[in-house]
Amino acid sequence: MTEQKTTEKAGIGAPISLALVLIIFGIIGWIGAFSLTLERIHVASDPGAVLGCDLNVFISCKTVMLTAQAKLFGFPNSLIGLSAFMAPIIVGFAILAKAQFAKWFWQLFLVGNFLGFLFVLWLFSQSLLVINVLCPYCMVAWTGMIPIFVTLFLFSAREDIIPMPIRTTAFWDGAYSKAWIWVIATFLIIILAITLRFWSRWIPMFSQLGWI
Repeated sequence: MTEQKTTEKAGIGAPISLALVLIIFGIIGWIGAFSLTLERIHVASDPGAVLGCDLNVFISCKTVMLTAQAKLFGFPNSLIGLSAFMAPIIVGFAILAKAQFAKWFWQLFLVGNFLGFLFVLWLFSQSLLVINVLCPYCMVAWTGMIPIFVTLFLFSAREDIIPMPIRTTAFWDGAYSKAWIWVIATFLIIILAITLRFWSRWIPMFSQLGWI
C-alpha cells in the first residue's frame, strides 16, 4: 500500500514517443483548425468567395462550413479545435521536460481526447452520409486527432491508467510498441470508406485531370 501511494504521488511519466505524437499531430490538427477559421472569416466577409479548398462539388470547405453540423454548439467547430489542440501540444512539451502527471490527470486527458475522437467520428459520418461533401481542412484536423487518441489510449491501457485485466498486460505492451500500425489501420478504414462512398465521383474527377 505504501509503495502504491508513493507511485501515485510521484506521478506517471510518459516516453518521448508519446510526446512526439502529441506535439506533431497536435500541431497538424491546430493548423487544420486555424485554416478553417481563416476561411470561415473569409466567407463571413465575402459570402460569394471561392475558397482555395473548394476543388469541386464534393470536395469543398465552404459547402461544409455553411451547414448546421459545422457549428454544432452555435459557433464554428474550428474554434473548438483552436483551443483543444493546444492541450496535447502543451502536454507533449511537458513530457519532453520530464514532467510526470498524476493518474487522475492522465484519465481526464484521455477522456478529453476520447470526446475529441468521438466528435471527429461524428463529423466524418455527417460528411459522408448526410452532407455528401468532403472538407480538406477538416480532414487535416482529423489527421491530427486520430493518432493522438489511438496512441494515448494504448499508452493508458499499458500503464493501467485504464484498468485492464492483468492477463492482457503483454498485449497492451506490444500494442503500444506498434501503435503506428493501429494508427495506419484506422486511417485505412477511413480512406476505404471515403473511396467507396464517393467512388462514382472519383472517376470523373480523375478523368478530368487526365490521370486516367
